[in-house]
Amino acid sequence: MIFPSGFVTSRLRLRPIAAGDAEAIFAAYARDAEVTRYLTWRPHASLHETEAFVAASIDGPAHRTYVLTDPDGGSAFGAFDLRAPAAGHLSFGYVLARAHWGQGLMTEALTPVVRWALARPGIWRIGAVADIDNIASARVMQKAGLVREGILRRWLVHPSLSAAPRDCVSYAAVRD
Repeated sequence: MIFPSGFVTSRLRLRPIAAGDAEAIFAAYARDAEVTRYLTWRPHASLHETEAFVAASIDGPAHRTYVLTDPDGGSAFGAFDLRAPAAGHLSFGYVLARAHWGQGLMTEALTPVVRWALARPGIWRIGAVADIDNIASARVMQKAGLVREGILRRWLVHPSLSAAPRDCVSYAAVRD
């Protein structure tokens, strides 16, 4: 899969993650228990943990992780992971520093990604899941044009909440 080198909106730049982003990511959100509450990983206890996480996030053949910065660059304050788990399908996940919540930034980041995906030949679907209690993430996806498809029972472990898999709501946008 060939992923775009990035996206730019009026308030954001999404660019590929790099090893040098670890310090900003650790400071902005990776160690914040509230930010990582609905993620599949616990808050990072050290910069070393974030450095390892960033190293594992650098591009592979079926995924690209972008960091969110202001349009002129600067320090990362969020991330967006785009994956191609199956032919014709893309999935994604995202995280945003708490200081940037409630400003519509993640919807602004997601919207051009959805447009790009559905304009690509051979891509029929882009989607993600949100923990059943993560209302804010559900709203982001709805505002970006994704439609609620249903509940996936016992779908993902969110270790900050439970050792057992939790129910998630599936959202997707499809090309007709």
